[in-house]
Amino acid sequence: MKVIAFNGSPRKNFSTALLLRKALEGAEATGAETELVNLYDIDFKGCVSCFLCKVRNGKTYGRCAHRDGILPYLEKAAEADAVIIGSPVYLGRVSGETASFLERLVFPFISYADYRTLAPRKSATAMIYAMNVTEPEKNEYEYDTHFRLNESFMKRTFGSCETLCSFNTLQGTEKDYERFELRGTIEEKMQYRSEHFDSDLRKAFELGGRLCRV
Repeated sequence: MKVIAFNGSPRKNFSTALLLRKALEGAEATGAETELVNLYDIDFKGCVSCFLCKVRNGKTYGRCAHRDGILPYLEKAAEADAVIIGSPVYLGRVSGETASFLERLVFPFISYADYRTLAPRKSATAMIYAMNVTEPEKNEYEYDTHFRLNESFMKRTFGSCETLCSFNTLQGTEKDYERFELRGTIEEKMQYRSEHFDSDLRKAFELGGRLCRV
């Protein structure tokens, strides 16, 4: 069992990354082999519309052919038993790096003739989101519209997808809250984190284990 996770946050040790690591711990507890990839470390772009993945009977039909830094990781994702993608929420959506990665991951596996999946196998997948807003605000701002679309594409392409949200996450350190205009106070954020983030980490751990049993 191979599980690969992609961190779509520029930070390697903050909420998104911590949730992904915990999910991988859950996978490892079932005996899975895991890998965490930081997208911001990779030199790549979103889909360049070369359409080489759509050439009839072509050598690259159904897979991305644009050669840059992300290509080896797309191949790893295609071979994995489970794929987990984590992202902070920017403007109600995933980060730019995450959006570019999703384009490159999903688009080659979609037939333009009838929108059937061309993925070589079924894989368990999950999306993990970390966001500054609370759950009621997430609903008020209609973030679920974007989340449901991501989940739909992942499910149609790979066979299944779960979504995990972590709300009202820290935006920085104590000094950051003194220096920058951030929402709330560090005391308020730390209080919320102490009451909720351990639960989010537990849910991520359970998610990682669950994906290995799909």
